[in-house]
Amino acid sequence: MQKSILARLIIIAIILILFTIYAIPTFTKKEALPSFFPDKVVHLGLDLKGGMHLVLGVDTEKAVETIVGRAAHQLKMQLNKEKIAYDQIKSHNDEIEISLIDPLDREKLLNLIDKNFSHYEIIKQMLPVVIRLNERAVKKIHSNVIEQALSIIRNRVDQFGVAEPTIVKYGKDNIIVELPGIKNPARAVRLIGKMARLELKLVDEKVDVSDALEGNLPEDDELLYQIKRDSYTGETEKIPMVLKKDPIITGEMLKDARVSFGELNRPHVTFDLNSEGADIFAEFTGSHVGKRLAIVLDGVIYSAPVIQERIGGGRGQITGSFTDKEAHDLAIVLRSGSLPAPVKILENITIGPSLGKDSIKKGAMSALVGGILVVLFMILYYGASGLLADFALVLNIIIIFGALAMFGATLTLPGLAGIALTIGMSVDANVLILERIREELRVGRSIHDAINIGYKRATLTIFDANITTLITTLILYQFGTGPIRGFAVTLSIGILANMFTAIVVTKFIYDLVLIKFSPKKLSI
Repeated sequence: MQKSILARLIIIAIILILFTIYAIPTFTKKEALPSFFPDKVVHLGLDLKGGMHLVLGVDTEKAVETIVGRAAHQLKMQLNKEKIAYDQIKSHNDEIEISLIDPLDREKLLNLIDKNFSHYEIIKQMLPVVIRLNERAVKKIHSNVIEQALSIIRNRVDQFGVAEPTIVKYGKDNIIVELPGIKNPARAVRLIGKMARLELKLVDEKVDVSDALEGNLPEDDELLYQIKRDSYTGETEKIPMVLKKDPIITGEMLKDARVSFGELNRPHVTFDLNSEGADIFAEFTGSHVGKRLAIVLDGVIYSAPVIQERIGGGRGQITGSFTDKEAHDLAIVLRSGSLPAPVKILENITIGPSLGKDSIKKGAMSALVGGILVVLFMILYYGASGLLADFALVLNIIIIFGALAMFGATLTLPGLAGIALTIGMSVDANVLILERIREELRVGRSIHDAINIGYKRATLTIFDANITTLITTLILYQFGTGPIRGFAVTLSIGILANMFTAIVVTKFIYDLVLIKFSPKKLSI
């Protein structure tokens, strides 16, 4: 018996000390704690701390169009390589239409498509030939686009410095972003929603801009605008330019981007290209000295400098009328990569911190009042045994907060509801045990036998009730969304903590008291 008591004491002490160490940093300033305490704390969710809730719609169809457009460009290059003359190649949605100059080249074209464009199906074999991206490839693009968007948005938010953001897929093409404690919602929206598609394109100075404004544009050209802002008056001017459609450099070749300062300490963004981009950039600038190269971001020209000489090393810069913050945000979105498809903000809800504080206050007050009433009832109804049950309840709450901190969980209002429900379930387990012990004492059993039999019989009932509830919480976590999952997590931890404190800890204390003091009467 002595060995059993010692072994149980060691196990219980280790568990309680571990969870207490994890729980304390949540309620104490880090500077006041010794270095061995963990850094993890329980973070407050959006509904408690305030912040921003965004629902983003990802235009996956646009991503399909972009990929099909690139395939059309690749097809042009391959036809040129194979010396197959074509009149025009144009893409629309998920289709590419190819018009050949010589109809006799049709078989060569079909063979080339069959060999190099396996994801496409030929839907019209007679000229003009039309091919379409197959359904399997379209589904894969949709899936990849959402995953890429999730990763890129997560990278941007991480660099923005928001603690414990929630970024999850929602529905088919939507993403939910929750940013607790955000202080500048407008800046966050700009940062998250910016597509950041960087392209370096050659300015086509052979085409008259006035003709382009009237719609007279060669097929491989496009009309874009450079927006200049007067740093003194704040007025903007739109300058039209004709650029080649096909970019020389794209954002996929970007390796790094950072803020630098030039003349008059004005900020600009310096970028570095990867080895592939650096080689292309060096070769292109070397063969186009005297030409203008436009730096385009999301369809807007930021600058169009003249190429003075061959530029090696793969380094360039984006200049403009930036503020320090704008330059910093631009560097963030370029570093994190361009979104694979345009993102539209479908829902934007900002929750003020006053609402969060009010939620915390009401939740804490309800838990406190409920806890005090439960403690008083247990003491008045069960005496010293009720006080022991109250002690188990306190340990239960410590374990819950310790476990939440250990797993880096975020506490939400439904999570608080889960804790409140756990308090009720914890008391319920202790009531079952105490009532069983009372029954055994009434039929004349000794204190020792009454406690052992009472725990043995009550434990089966407690296990049945808690295990069925635990299964339900696991289902809620599996199929629920954020708030429901928060409720399921705290309730699941509370159930496991409840079974440990109500069955193991209180039974150990009873056994310890019986061995040390051998009481003649039990206060129950």
